[in-house]
Amino acid sequence: MRRNGASRCTARVHEWSGLVAAPGTDEGELAALLAEVRRIDVQSKRLVTGVMAGGYTSVFRGSGIEFDEVREYEEGDDPRSVDWNVTARMGRPFVKKYTDEREMTVVFLADLSPSMDGALGVWSARQTAARVCACLALSAVRNGDRTGLVAFSGGVDAYAPPKKGFAHGLRIVRDCLALRGRSDGPGPAAALEFATRAVRRRAVVFLMSDFLTEGFDDALSLCARRHDVVAVRLLLPELAAGFSGEGLMRVRDPETGRVQVVDWGSRSVREEHARRAAAWRARTEQSFRRAKVDLMDVPVPRRAGKDLLAAPILRFFRMREMRGAKR
Repeated sequence: MRRNGASRCTARVHEWSGLVAAPGTDEGELAALLAEVRRIDVQSKRLVTGVMAGGYTSVFRGSGIEFDEVREYEEGDDPRSVDWNVTARMGRPFVKKYTDEREMTVVFLADLSPSMDGALGVWSARQTAARVCACLALSAVRNGDRTGLVAFSGGVDAYAPPKKGFAHGLRIVRDCLALRGRSDGPGPAAALEFATRAVRRRAVVFLMSDFLTEGFDDALSLCARRHDVVAVRLLLPELAAGFSGEGLMRVRDPETGRVQVVDWGSRSVREEHARRAAAWRARTEQSFRRAKVDLMDVPVPRRAGKDLLAAPILRFFRMREMRGAKR
């Protein structure tokens, strides 16, 4: 587990300006990164235009109506739209006029902590998050929405203000893969506090993390009051219900680098691991319920396969459709 940090964000925030490789990245690593981005782009495009087509639009709409102007009352206007302050000041009735808001702002809060580079799956948690981000970002771009990114680890590491366009959406995916974070500090709390302050217009906020930390409940609740927050929980295979390793396994803590050998043949080890994993799942779900935010569980797959992300994303879309999109 990561260390808990103060909920106050004190990190210096650097505005994002494109693809920035992690310090020490050589040309070979950068070429591999760009190849991975292209693979994600191809995979996500097929999902966006195929099985996911229409799902994003029907679930995430504009936040309803927004104020346009005040004009004089005309016969047939709804009396409930009367602006009583202006009416009293002018001495004749005026009404408020609203327009439909179709355009949305979608912001991704991406966890870059070292633990996101682990997992006993075909992808790391970070690679899985980047693919989820690609699917949702490209859907937003196709819908004419703005997309933005808050990258965080120990604090807020980078910020991409929401903009329109395919290139901007693709660069957000690149940053999810390229940037590297720290291991200490407030983590999700810092990103949530930053999004609450920096994103002034109501937005759909996807908080993508393995949530192997605590202390973000208050920041989550405050952000959810201002924005429509969706917690995207990357379910590592080793934390899934019913997971059981085989024999002796050497594992390394990505946060501290400490290596130890785990004996999965020991019944007490298996039971203790199952207890801790269940406690983690219950604790995070309680945090999401308390903050009244939606949860999208995305398992990190253990084996390669086709459309591995389609099922959890579509399952989430169906849940939102049945309940009705938040306002």
